[in-house]
Amino acid sequence: MRRLIYQVAVGKPSNLYENCINSVSDYADKYGIDHIVQRKPKLRIKPDPFTNNREGKCGGWKELGYLPIFEKENAFDLMSDYDQIMILDSDIYIRPDSPNIFEEMDCKCAFGAVCEREMNILPEYVDKIKNYSHMQYGRLHSEKVNFKPNNLGFEFFNMGLIVINCEYFKPYLEGQTASEFLNRMEFKEFVDGVGTYKWSTDQTLLNYFLKKYKIPTRHLGSTWNGLYGAVHNIKDCNFVHFFLRDKLPNNGENFEELKKTI
Repeated sequence: MRRLIYQVAVGKPSNLYENCINSVSDYADKYGIDHIVQRKPKLRIKPDPFTNNREGKCGGWKELGYLPIFEKENAFDLMSDYDQIMILDSDIYIRPDSPNIFEEMDCKCAFGAVCEREMNILPEYVDKIKNYSHMQYGRLHSEKVNFKPNNLGFEFFNMGLIVINCEYFKPYLEGQTASEFLNRMEFKEFVDGVGTYKWSTDQTLLNYFLKKYKIPTRHLGSTWNGLYGAVHNIKDCNFVHFFLRDKLPNNGENFEELKKTI
């Protein structure tokens, strides 16, 4: 079985990111998995200057000249080289004793990720998920596709961790390259950050893609993507996602101290 972990680290050097990436490298070595860390931009996806509404940290394209949030889709161009690919954010730390996540994808499903409303969420974060899900997916649900709302909000997956069974996922790319995929007209409002998508990452685009094309998706257990500071069971999580770096002590740069809290 040919397996790959794909990560992107194209921004400013960060002690947090480098320690997380090192943990992934050790994990890959342990299980005989290829590990690629993309250090330079390739896709350089840009919003349309005439319809762009990008703001905040996702609007860094004005300074960089491109949207780094879409660089990890480069992994889509490697589908023919591997049986399974995990696309992993660079702010995710893997514990040394973590099992092999690829074994969770022993199915004919194309895609695997953790659904946020299925996580063991702290009470103060529950409303944030609800509000976020309504802001990002409410209109899409009412006008286009079924996002399966319940009392916890709309169903969406955290795209910081994605596991793909390449054989079953490739048909949904319709022979397109990563660049061609992201430049589909159906995704234009997400790339341009129109309306409530002005702060969105690739997460909204990919969740819409999954729902629209009814892509068979495995709901991975919440221990595979533990949102630091947002879940009860962080010490039980195999993968710890430091998703709110700005709220970490010293932005997570004192990583050894940060590790003591997990």
